[in-house]
Amino acid sequence: MSDFLNVAASLSGRRWIGPSGDEIRAAEALAQQSSLPPALCRVLARRAVPPEQAGEFLNPTLKNLLPDPRALKDMEQASERFLKALSRGETIAIFADYDVDGGAAAALLIDWLRQMGKEASLYVPDRITEGYGPNPAAMKDLAQGHDLIVCVDCGTLGHEAIAAAEGADVLVLDHHLGGETLPPALAVVNPNRQDESGDLHYLCAAGVVFLLLVELNRRLRETGSGGPDLMAMLDLVALATVADVAPLVAANRALVRQGLKVMARRRRPGLVALCDAARLDTAPEAYHLGFVLGPRINAGGRIGKADLGARLLATSDPHEAAALAEQLERLNHERREVETAVRAAALDQARARGLEGPLAWAAGDGWHPGVIGIVAARLKEASNRPAVVIGFEGDEGKGSGRSVNGVDLGAAIQQLKAEGLLVKGGGHRMAAGLSLTRAQLEPAMQRLGELLARQGSGRLGPADLRLDGLLMPPAATPELIEQIEAAGPFGAAAPAPRFAFPEMMIHHARRVGDTHLKLSFGDASGTGPRIDAICFGAFDGPLGAALLNHADVRFHLAGRLEINTWGGRRRVQLRLEDAATA
Repeated sequence: MSDFLNVAASLSGRRWIGPSGDEIRAAEALAQQSSLPPALCRVLARRAVPPEQAGEFLNPTLKNLLPDPRALKDMEQASERFLKALSRGETIAIFADYDVDGGAAAALLIDWLRQMGKEASLYVPDRITEGYGPNPAAMKDLAQGHDLIVCVDCGTLGHEAIAAAEGADVLVLDHHLGGETLPPALAVVNPNRQDESGDLHYLCAAGVVFLLLVELNRRLRETGSGGPDLMAMLDLVALATVADVAPLVAANRALVRQGLKVMARRRRPGLVALCDAARLDTAPEAYHLGFVLGPRINAGGRIGKADLGARLLATSDPHEAAALAEQLERLNHERREVETAVRAAALDQARARGLEGPLAWAAGDGWHPGVIGIVAARLKEASNRPAVVIGFEGDEGKGSGRSVNGVDLGAAIQQLKAEGLLVKGGGHRMAAGLSLTRAQLEPAMQRLGELLARQGSGRLGPADLRLDGLLMPPAATPELIEQIEAAGPFGAAAPAPRFAFPEMMIHHARRVGDTHLKLSFGDASGTGPRIDAICFGAFDGPLGAALLNHADVRFHLAGRLEINTWGGRRRVQLRLEDAATA
């Protein structure tokens, strides 16, 4: 495969890869058989969408894509027990993970129950003192005051903790990889149980909970009664799906697409308050869920009170929502400061160790457990390798890992646990958590590298930039961007389309803040339309200085197109990701 625009090494050291010959031919065929614009046809061709399925792909519906909830094992037992608790007036507790997925999953259940006239208790463990998932002490206490405990986004590996819940029934609604045996719960609904088909592996915990609610409503209809409006709850499902980096494929595309429409109506007090606190003045898109709203909801679990995010999403009181959103906004600022220090130390350590192997990792004393997951993601991005970051307090280390497409980190972490190289460990394909001792650190990381190398991680090259084609400024219109967005939502397993603008002249460039760059560019003639661009983190590498001091040099510019709305005007903007001298 030849280098796109002959860019073998861009200003940031990346190779540009364009559409393959097969993709080009497929795009041409699609354009001939439809009235779709060529740029959109190139996006669909890269997704391997055949012409006869283009219409359905561009309009994903839950009617066509939502799976039958009963396809999941234990779903019937879980729904039957849940409705029994409702009809008998039993006390219900929801034990939720402290991240966005756990908070949204808990809020879905609380919202549904509240509309049915029932309140539920919420319990979210403290990240530092209790760690991930159910623990024996908390489950024992909850069992003393509740008839039913529902664990969401956790519990699949909580054998000892669930056994401690004597006197209460336990339901597990999760998506993390299961072990060889299941915990002693009444039902474990999890598409990633080892005895599942794996067809629904892409669901996050909120997606699993939503399927439970679909089944509950179906059963209620059979008895002649009705249930809450589930379509109005899809804002929570969309938020969790994107923030938990679940693959945007199959039913997830429809869940997120419809959920964004629901969110735009601004009817959930918690999300309205959060958008206002974040100064988000447009209808949220998938990007905002992952990079604007998600980090703020997570801030409570990372460095504040663990249940703040779930309480925000579940509240029906606008005044409480505003107070919680303001608190999370403050915590998010604190989280950024903590993250910056840990990230710098972790990147320096990993680079000194070398980023050429199958695993990038770093460990340090006093690194805050609330930010190591974010830092692992940054290390993964810098190395294009699975990454693990571990913070030690005394002899105990808690770590978090993030993976790249095609490498199952969760399975490798579970293998380490089975081999006795970790105290605890679990997760899913793209993310995992672990705990270990200092003595286990080096052997565990060496073994993890070996396991990841078997999956091909060691053969990964530099972070190549995949491009969908060329564009010139006159073709980059708001109408084209809207047409391309119809192929979304974009995110995990569905990367946003990137286009290259060849031989552009930079007209204006200025530094924004410490690390960002704003510029405008056009074709070499200087007479055509100009496009604004923003490059976040430009001065973290060589891009910033090269483009700021552009002189009369022509550049190939690459990135993602978006519509920037300001003062009621809609303008095209390029989210610049890379550049090369022409």
